[in-house]
Amino acid sequence: MADHVDRVLEQWAERRPDLDVSPMAVIGRLSRLHRLIDTELGRTFAAHGLDKASFDVLATLRRSGPPPYSLTPAGLMRSSMVTSGAITQRLDRLEARGLVTRTPSASDGRVVHVTLTEEGLALIDRALPDHVATEERILAALSRPQRDALAGGLRDLLESLDGTV
Repeated sequence: MADHVDRVLEQWAERRPDLDVSPMAVIGRLSRLHRLIDTELGRTFAAHGLDKASFDVLATLRRSGPPPYSLTPAGLMRSSMVTSGAITQRLDRLEARGLVTRTPSASDGRVVHVTLTEEGLALIDRALPDHVATEERILAALSRPQRDALAGGLRDLLESLDGTV
C-alpha cells in the first residue's frame, strides 16, 4: 500500500535517478506523523483547557516524585519539553489559573519552587488518562513488537543526534 511519501519518492526517482532520496522515506513520514500527532494531542489537551506546554509542565511536576510535586524552574526545564524562554511565561499563566504556586526557598532566596496546587493535581490526573488513551489510539495499528522496535530505533536516532542538531 503506497502512501504520499512513496509517491514523492517515486517522483524524485524519475526526476533525479542519480540522487539517493531514501532518507526522505523516514524524515518525510516523521514530519507527517508529527503534524498528525500534534493535532490529535492538541484536541485532547484542549478538552481539558490545556495546551501542549501547559500539559507538559503539569505532567512533569506530577511525575517529579512524591507530594508536594515540586521542582525549581531549572529542574522543570531539564525534566520537561518546555524551553527556557517559555518557562516563565508558562508558569505565569499556570499560576494565574491557580494550577501551580511559586514559593521562594526558605534556605536560599534565589531559588523558587514551583508546586502543583490541589486544582493543578486534579486537572493533570483527569487529563493524563485521556492523553494516554489518545496515544494508544494513535498507535493502535502497531503491534507491541512493532511499537517496541519503533521506540528503540527512535531512541537510537535521538541519542545519535543529541546536542548535534
